[in-house]
Amino acid sequence: MSFYVFMKYLEKTPERYDFAICLLSSGKLNDVYKRFVSYIEPGQKVLDIGCGTGTLAIMAALKGAKVRGIDINPRMLEIAREKAEKSGVSQNVEFIEMGVGELYTEGENSYDVIVSVLCFSELSEQEQDFALSMIKKILKPGGLLLIADETVPTGFFKRILIFKLRLFFKILTFILARSFTRPVKNLPEKIKKYGFEIESIRKNKMGNFLEVVAKNGP
Repeated sequence: MSFYVFMKYLEKTPERYDFAICLLSSGKLNDVYKRFVSYIEPGQKVLDIGCGTGTLAIMAALKGAKVRGIDINPRMLEIAREKAEKSGVSQNVEFIEMGVGELYTEGENSYDVIVSVLCFSELSEQEQDFALSMIKKILKPGGLLLIADETVPTGFFKRILIFKLRLFFKILTFILARSFTRPVKNLPEKIKKYGFEIESIRKNKMGNFLEVVAKNGP
């Protein structure tokens, strides 16, 4: 999944984002969305951090949840709103231009479920810590945190292979978008540090993409 370093480049061309992500992931990212949405119940209040063009947020809204999607890319959000309108769920989902640095503006215990896919790899270590501390505050006790992102694989040979694959894509991404993404280190440990209880961890075969389901402890 080294192609996820293309995220920043794709944000420069959001009209092609959905097609490119589907093509580059061989449709696997949509499987992540489906698994995450399976945890969401009708009527729940959901926050999607780094919602992009809104695919996951709209899937949750179609299931009957009340969803807020936040992202810092205004063009992405325009596309998300258009997709929500076409899907007939505009009344159940809103898209707001907002970064993780503004999560403090959300009310305490506001959400039943908080999801974030391929967002934490775009954040610095300090931003990741801040985001988790705010998520802890705004997620209801017993609420679910669902995070999927690029991570550092275990095993020497896997690390070497992924490093070589990522190096080309990192250079190309910087040339095209003047930006990098970074694999998230020790994601489950980070999550547990803020008082969440890990319910499940799922890795891909290469061990460089991780899905974490965690419950907000008391």
